[in-house]
Amino acid sequence: MLGSYARAALPLVAWLFVACSIVQVFLAGLGVFENPLRFVTHREFGYLFGWLVFVLLILALVGRMGRRVVGLTLLLIVLFILQSVLVAVRTSQPAVAALHPLNGFLILLVGIVVALEGRRLPSINPPTRPGA
Repeated sequence: MLGSYARAALPLVAWLFVACSIVQVFLAGLGVFENPLRFVTHREFGYLFGWLVFVLLILALVGRMGRRVVGLTLLLIVLFILQSVLVAVRTSQPAVAALHPLNGFLILLVGIVVALEGRRLPSINPPTRPGA
């Protein structure tokens, strides 16, 4: 029963993650075009909605979503960690840090795939007993 709830929740949380990723791109744009101090909001919002990747992993595991979805949620965690690493090397390795926006779009793409995959999987129905 818990697995069915997790399967139903995963696409919803994944689409929420996708929406937050789109907002994150907008916040970066504000930092570029309006005021560089807006990058603080971009950074803080990224750390805030980043917790959703762990929620997605838990839902994928509890919902027994299969290797593909679990693997994609693990990939999201790795990509999210990489985002912070890319920012951290901006002074010593600016060419490497320049991959930060590209990695952000990869995060968005994987989030969309997780949402679509989670929606395609059938829900778990409890086995019925013969004669029940």
